[in-house]
Amino acid sequence: MPTTKEFTVQLEDRPGTIGKLCRALADRGANILAFQAFPAQGKSEVRLVIDNPAIAKSVLESQGLGFTESDAVQAKLPNRPGELGRAASRLGEASININYAYSGADPGTNLAFVIFGVGVADVARAVAILDQAAAAART
Repeated sequence: MPTTKEFTVQLEDRPGTIGKLCRALADRGANILAFQAFPAQGKSEVRLVIDNPAIAKSVLESQGLGFTESDAVQAKLPNRPGELGRAASRLGEASININYAYSGADPGTNLAFVIFGVGVADVARAVAILDQAAAAART
């Protein structure tokens, strides 16, 4: 499982703000691979995984948007019952807390993947654990 760059953006919670952000990214040729948005204390918190983090950062800065950039775990799971539960259980057994999760699609295959937001100190361990789980699932 790889890590991926994730951007967390605080937007005004009003009509059109998410659309404006998405259009600005598209205008620069950036493809949104995974997306999550929810209200948070009068704002909208938006999490994005973009195919080109450098362009994403440039767009966010040019729009004057406050954001953070962090590593997240990107897990490609088989599309069958129980896979998400198995992955989440493996992380839990290793005392890795899942702070949030959301899904996206691989642009080359259109296969779904899950983004797991875990603590900064746990990213590398989470990747290793999910790699082991994926290898075991293939056998």
